[in-house]
Amino acid sequence: MSSGLRRIAFVFFLIATLCTSAITATAADKITVASVSWTGVTIKSEVAVSVLESLGYKAENKVFSVPITYSALSTGDADVFFGNWMPSMASVANKFFESGKVIKYVANMPGAKYTLAVPTFCAEAGLKDFSDIAKFGEQLDWKIYGIEPGNDGNMIIQNMIDKDMFGLGKFELVQSSEVAMLSQVQAYAKNDKWIVFLGWAPHSMNERIDMTYLTGSTDQTFGGNNGTATVWTNVRKDLEKDNPNVAKLFKNMTFPVSMMNQIMTSVHKDKSLSLGKAGLKWLKENPEMYEAWTKDVTTVDGKPAAPAIKAYLDKNV
Repeated sequence: MSSGLRRIAFVFFLIATLCTSAITATAADKITVASVSWTGVTIKSEVAVSVLESLGYKAENKVFSVPITYSALSTGDADVFFGNWMPSMASVANKFFESGKVIKYVANMPGAKYTLAVPTFCAEAGLKDFSDIAKFGEQLDWKIYGIEPGNDGNMIIQNMIDKDMFGLGKFELVQSSEVAMLSQVQAYAKNDKWIVFLGWAPHSMNERIDMTYLTGSTDQTFGGNNGTATVWTNVRKDLEKDNPNVAKLFKNMTFPVSMMNQIMTSVHKDKSLSLGKAGLKWLKENPEMYEAWTKDVTTVDGKPAAPAIKAYLDKNV
């Protein structure tokens, strides 16, 4: 090859390398948060998107069902999911963890609750445990109320019915959405009508409804500790290698139950607040939280992260 052709080949190689680097950098700077349409997960996801944007990243929150969330993480179409409730999601999530395509990563909210519940007047009348549900089938119209189709909680309830666990074989699972289910529960409780439903904490339902969580959950249902849950942050395979700065941020991001309860209560009191705005308002009032989140984290151009978040909150909240 002549020297002239070598120079031309080198130029093309250099251009190709630069273009590839630019594409890789752009891809690394675009972060997709997978979410499901639950209040707590929405708050975490929207806050995370805002924090990422404050650090100079392009970020978006995409809402999926639980099964599609794990498919998206496994194929790299999503980078992170803040709503892995364990152990109830084990039947959906564990196969992705075991394959190595999705990383369980870090517990972001220990001490949560996820199990069946009833209005307190039902508990006072004797419906206190999973084993009591079938005894009151007539009063309950042989129905158990869940949320959106594909949700892991619904799957657990349906499995209990299909296998006649606790004598629930005659029951029907009613699927709708978080909002629709809670509206139904509130209406029933107000009129002293019996209902069993999927409940969880943190959530403002615990303030809005006089409710009692049932005992008796097992490892085959909502976990052996009466539905006590830990919520995990899951990330796609290779996120730490592709974007260690963002991965470190996600590892640092915890959401104590008390924090989430306060945010949800503020939304309930002020209907003008969106979930994301309520989360940012809480963050602005509690800077020690984002200071902890940004330990060893920088902006996309290598500057200290905490001042960038403060500037963003001062401008937008």
